[in-house]
Amino acid sequence: MTRLKGKVALVTGGARGIGRAICEALAAEGAKVVVADMRLEDASQTATAIGGLAVEMDVTDFGGITPSLSRIEDETGGIDILVNNAGIFNMASLDRITPEDYRRQYDVNVGGTLFLCQAVVPSMKKRGGGVIINMSSQAGRRGEPNIAIYCSTKAAVISITQSLALELARDNIRVNAIAPGVVDTPMWDVVDAQFAAYENKPKGQKKREVAEAVPLGRMGDPRDVADPVVFLASDEARYVTAQTLNVDGGNWMS
Repeated sequence: MTRLKGKVALVTGGARGIGRAICEALAAEGAKVVVADMRLEDASQTATAIGGLAVEMDVTDFGGITPSLSRIEDETGGIDILVNNAGIFNMASLDRITPEDYRRQYDVNVGGTLFLCQAVVPSMKKRGGGVIINMSSQAGRRGEPNIAIYCSTKAAVISITQSLALELARDNIRVNAIAPGVVDTPMWDVVDAQFAAYENKPKGQKKREVAEAVPLGRMGDPRDVADPVVFLASDEARYVTAQTLNVDGGNWMS
């Protein structure tokens, strides 16, 4: 299919997991995909597989974002679709939260999202509009024990999405978010290991428990998230903005 033919899409954290699935899905719909990631080798592998472009990018290097985007624009002509997928997770009970961990999660999950939007919007305005899709989480919909920082960063992403959607509507730029539930990726193996330490469970048990608790009876697959991204990026969602779409198998109803 070619719903995105002629469009240029930038996906942060695009080398692996959900990010790679998003890159593959956008490319399958005809988009020219820029795979941005701190892991340049992994990004290059993904880009080669889909006929895209790989760029090394640290979303917390706010001063380096604009030069990187200038190089992307030189090679592609501009950016029509931005998917702010880069994110990190860490657990810490209240007594173990550190300023360093606080800053790191906010710099990546919130700052990376906000300042990528700031840097990309001028290119979208020149092209007459665009689409921004931010990655939140079901954790942004509710509090959860021992992950106060992560939950609050993902709640902030939802708020940023709403505010920017209203601000940029006059520029024909739609801004939406996706709130995935539990998705079976390498990142969730890290999450499972942290839960195992905090809850004194064998590794793998938490992962099984959360999968069984999903109303649809399983963890999500990265493609379960990638397909809604394609929808929000396409003209099929031309009247959708300021929304956060739950993609969680029924875990959260709103």
